[in-house]
Amino acid sequence: MTDDSSGHEAPTRRDYMKYGGAVIGGGLLAGCAGQSDSDSTPNETSADDQSTTETSTETDSSYTVEMAPVGEVQFEEPPERVTHYFPDYADMAVALGHGDSILSMGLPSRFHTSHYDELDGVSVDAESLTRLSDSGVDKELFYELDGDIHLIDPQWLINNGSFKLEESDVEEVSSNVAPFVGNTIFRRTDEWHDYRYYTLYEAFEKTAHIYQEEEKFTRIKQLHDEFIARVQADLPPADDRPNALLTFAAGNEPEAFYPYRLSDQGANKKHFRDLGLSDALADTGVEGLSTTDRGQIDYETMLEVDPDSILVRGHENKSHGEFEDTVLAFMKDHEAASELAAVQNDMVFRGGPIYSGPLHNLFLTERYARLYFPEVYTGELFDRQRVADIINGDI
Repeated sequence: MTDDSSGHEAPTRRDYMKYGGAVIGGGLLAGCAGQSDSDSTPNETSADDQSTTETSTETDSSYTVEMAPVGEVQFEEPPERVTHYFPDYADMAVALGHGDSILSMGLPSRFHTSHYDELDGVSVDAESLTRLSDSGVDKELFYELDGDIHLIDPQWLINNGSFKLEESDVEEVSSNVAPFVGNTIFRRTDEWHDYRYYTLYEAFEKTAHIYQEEEKFTRIKQLHDEFIARVQADLPPADDRPNALLTFAAGNEPEAFYPYRLSDQGANKKHFRDLGLSDALADTGVEGLSTTDRGQIDYETMLEVDPDSILVRGHENKSHGEFEDTVLAFMKDHEAASELAAVQNDMVFRGGPIYSGPLHNLFLTERYARLYFPEVYTGELFDRQRVADIINGDI
C-alpha cells in the first residue's frame, strides 16, 4: 500500500472487499454544483410518500446506489460498520434492522431513542456511539472509526464553518477510508444546498438500498401510508386547525428563541405537515434557522405574531409533564410571555427532535395528533407490534 500526504496508508481494493466497503463512481462531490440524480430541480418539493425510481442497479453481487450530492456509490455487500452524523439516518438503520451498524453520531444527545422501548426486540446502544462533533469535526475520527461507508452528506461537513473540514479533507477520507453517501434532509433553509433534496421516505428508500433491505422498507412504508391515511381522514377542517410557531430554546427559562419555518419542507416537519398545521410565521418576514442565519426572536416578536400554538425544541429528554412544570410554568409567570394566547391556552408543547427518521415520525405524528386534537385522537394510533415484527424480520 502507498502512503498519502497525510501519512495514512491508502487502502487497496482488497481492503474495500474485506470490509464490505464501497467504491465511488465518479467524483466525490458529483452533483454539488446544482446537479442532481434526477430531472427534478434543486428546490423541487416531492410528495412525502413518493418513492424514488431506478436507485439501485446490480451486476453480479455488486450494486450501486445513486444519491445527490455524491452521485453513484458501488457496494460489494451491505455495510456492517457505518459512520453516521445525522440521527434521522440512524433511525432509518434501526428501522431496517441494522441498529448495530451505527458507529457514531454528530451529537449523540440529539439521537433520541426512547421510542424504541415501545418496540419489542428493537434497541440501539446509543451510549457506545462516538461523538463526531466536538469543537469541530476531527478527520482523524473517520480513520479511527474505519467505517465501511460514511452515511453523511459531505456538503454538510464542508459548509458548516465550525466543523473546520475542507473539501480536500473529505476527499482524503473518502479515498483512504470509505466513500460518503447521504443528503441533508432535516431542513431546507441552507443556501449551500443547491442540489436535489429528498423527502424522508425518499432518503429512507435510498438507505434501504444501501443495506439491501428493500422488503422491510416496503412494509414500513405501507404501514406508514395506511396510518397517515387513517389520521388524515379524521382531521378537523383546515379552518379549525391551529397554526404553530416552531422554535428552539434549550433552557427551562427561555427569553430568546431560534425560529424554524413550519412551511419548510424539511423531513423534521413532516408530521406537522401531515396534520395540516400551518406556519405562524407565514408572511412575517422572519426567516428560519440555517447555517448562516442564526437570528433569534423574543417574546415581543412572538406577541406581534401571537401564534395559536408554540413548539419548543431542545426538550425532548423531558416528559410532557416535566416540560409543563418547567418551560410552560416559566412562561405563565413571565410578564410578556403570559400575554401570549398559546401560553394562556396551554398550547405550548415540546417541539420534537431536530432530526427525525421514519420511526420517530410514526411516534411524533401520533403525539401531535393527540396533543392538537385530543377530542379526535386518543390511545395508540398505530400497531407497535407490527412495526417491531417488520424490523425484526418476523413478517
